Amino acid sequence: MKRLALAAAAVAVLVTGCATQTPDTPSTSASTSRSASAQPDRAPRGTPAGTLLVADFGADTVSFVDPREGVTDTVTVGRAPYGLVVGDDGRAWVATAEGVAVVDTAARERVALIPYETEHLGPVTGGEYRGGGMGIALAPDGRHVYVGVNVPDGNGTLETVDTRTLRVTGTADVGRRPFDVDVSRDGREVYATDHDSFDVTVLDTGSGATRRIEVAPYGTEGGLGSWLKPHYTAVRPSDGKLLLPFEGEKLVVVDPETGRSRIERMTANTHQHGVTVTPDGTLFVVGTGPIDPAEDAGPSLTVRTKDGREKVIPLDGPHEDVAVSADGRTAYVTGGFTRDGYWNGITAVDVDSGDTHRLAAGERPLGIAVL
Repeated sequence: MKRLALAAAAVAVLVTGCATQTPDTPSTSASTSRSASAQPDRAPRGTPAGTLLVADFGADTVSFVDPREGVTDTVTVGRAPYGLVVGDDGRAWVATAEGVAVVDTAARERVALIPYETEHLGPVTGGEYRGGGMGIALAPDGRHVYVGVNVPDGNGTLETVDTRTLRVTGTADVGRRPFDVDVSRDGREVYATDHDSFDVTVLDTGSGATRRIEVAPYGTEGGLGSWLKPHYTAVRPSDGKLLLPFEGEKLVVVDPETGRSRIERMTANTHQHGVTVTPDGTLFVVGTGPIDPAEDAGPSLTVRTKDGREKVIPLDGPHEDVAVSADGRTAYVTGGFTRDGYWNGITAVDVDSGDTHRLAAGERPLGIAVL
């Protein structure tokens, strides 16, 4: 059977090395420099609503992207930024290999870099398996940021950052390579999606206790070499259940209270990574392309309504993550991709018509938010 055979396939390690760097200490000053490609002598920078912010995993920057004109500015944040999240106050929180960078999106500058407390992260590097922050999420009240920290060759951690003091206030053990982090609607639980351990770790933000929910609709055969593992999660607005897509075939719906799950059919038939859900319950899922080209379909974006109807929109080349405009009419899909085949841009997708166009943006962009 195809899936069982593929589960045993070895995954190549894509780490690239570099010298160890010493992370900056937390600071609320604006003394950190912007990247050389920025233009500090131009008019005041205020950032228009609808601007895209992307994490340049292939560089040490985030890019500000006008959906019509392309990149308008970049800000140096730290090595190999992965996920990012933006609060109502306009601050962006970026998970880098060095620490959590804090970016003032109005002034377009980094105002702090908060070092991780997790040990054994190794040298600061790039690549898919580099140590440091991966998934990141903001509490509903904006008072805490939660970042999943990858520990090479071991289980990761979930670090809690106080957004007022800019310091780590707690660390909890999670599974291997926490690709994604999400928060419950009431802020009482945090969910780390642990890619290489086939599970979601649930953190109780009050007690600090954690528990594990296995999410493995194809089983765990193949272990670290399996392709059939969870990547990203969305929290359904209507009931707080967790939505995890697999292979364009199965949507696993997890009740985080009981740990029980059920499976709904999906139709894209492609390997899937990034997800997001809009307030009306529409789920957007990025298809990166086939595991087995003889049997699987190519890259796509699945738009799934709350009643389970799907529109599968073909994309040109691998993509990683997705964000949706405030009016829900346009989806923006990053071309960075954690594996080979990435490209330096974003595909803008008209949700109604399915029309797409490519936009040059960033360097191997992964995380994305609409400001």
